[in-house]
Amino acid sequence: MAGELTRYRVPHTLVLLFGMMVLALVATWVLPAGQFDTVEGGRAVVQGSYTVVDDARTLTPLDLFTVVPRALADAHEIIFFVLIVGGVLAVIRRTGAIDAFLGAMLTRFGDRVGVLILGGMLAFGAASSSFGMAEEFIPIVAVLISLCAALRLDTVSAIGTMVVGYGIGYGAAALNPFTVMIAQDVAGLQPGSGWQLRVAIFLPLIAIGFHHVYRYALRVQADPRASVVYGVAEAQPPAPTEYPPLTPARLAILGAMVLTIVLLVYGIVELKWYLVELSALFLGLGLVAAVIGRVRPDDTAKLFGVGAAELAMTALLIGFARSIALLLEDGQVLHTVVHGLSMPLSAVGAELSVVGMLLIQSMLNFFIPSGSGQAFVTMPLMAPIADLVGVTRQTAVLAYQFGDGFMNMVVPTNPVLMGILGLAGIPYDRWLKFIWPLMVKLLAAGSVILVGAVWFGYS
Repeated sequence: MAGELTRYRVPHTLVLLFGMMVLALVATWVLPAGQFDTVEGGRAVVQGSYTVVDDARTLTPLDLFTVVPRALADAHEIIFFVLIVGGVLAVIRRTGAIDAFLGAMLTRFGDRVGVLILGGMLAFGAASSSFGMAEEFIPIVAVLISLCAALRLDTVSAIGTMVVGYGIGYGAAALNPFTVMIAQDVAGLQPGSGWQLRVAIFLPLIAIGFHHVYRYALRVQADPRASVVYGVAEAQPPAPTEYPPLTPARLAILGAMVLTIVLLVYGIVELKWYLVELSALFLGLGLVAAVIGRVRPDDTAKLFGVGAAELAMTALLIGFARSIALLLEDGQVLHTVVHGLSMPLSAVGAELSVVGMLLIQSMLNFFIPSGSGQAFVTMPLMAPIADLVGVTRQTAVLAYQFGDGFMNMVVPTNPVLMGILGLAGIPYDRWLKFIWPLMVKLLAAGSVILVGAVWFGYS
């Protein structure tokens, strides 16, 4: 069985993206070149204006390699933004402010199951929605499991609180720099725009997740044999772990993070800030955190470099993903693909079309678990398709967010999910048994929200 699992293991995301680049190159050879008339400086296509082009350039295998540096240069603002945010988060992690806050909150409410689960879910969700945090939660796994164990809860209750919180945080992200801002930039929208709806749906979606986890936790508390990991030795709670105290300095750093979010919203809405200004804001946050946390300048520099290096693969994924669209654009078949995909979607109306977008994004998340990579692969297609089928581009971005964020909780190709499950000793099949009913509920709720966004012209 182990050999079979190894044989059919999903390849690395970079391998998949390069494979998609090869397919894109082949597509330029077999599909007819064509184009739509465009408006708004080429950002929107005109419905019914597709025509075949006869003088398109024929690409060669050499273009597979020359397109990559071009794509990296084309996406340089987003790549540098991601690297800067990664460096800043590494500095903040060193101060212990995040771990201290989560540990203090979980300890304070640790004797009340409902408050513990809801409070933890809100904290994880808010951090993911605003700062795009995910891997940063891994160090708190042991703390959360220990607190849940004190209440006679199993590891699935603890991990459910964390993973469901962060998955919904990504799905309804207001300002996540790694997903929503990138997708909006690719779609030609102001990064951070439309945040009001995403803030409004955050709590209702959290309520759905809380109901699922809380009901399960109460069953386990009443009867330990109701646990999906009952009898699994590796999934039993480990010994309690220590966490840093919530000192005044760490509280000040958390305050600086909240202030950064406020400035982020104000800058986007009122000052029309873009990625350059947002990058500068995060750099300022990193310096403030280092000063308050008394991190030496040399250590700050090293931490910043390490944090940026941790996202180097993400930067490469962005470049390779952008290469796919560039190849299709160079061969002038991108609009041909858009035209082909838009025809069946436009035949069923805008409401069903946007649900179809959600399903497509959800399926693609299995193959491209990187949120930023998925944005660069899909939004060059989904944005113009949205123009053609009567869906706003903002709604198309929301469909991407739901597909990426919700599926982060279930796809086995998500390294954060598998890392958390591994630390907790939860077998994937047991986790799937716990999470799949919630996935059905969230996808159904997401479909209703998207249809409503179509009706009200979300922009």
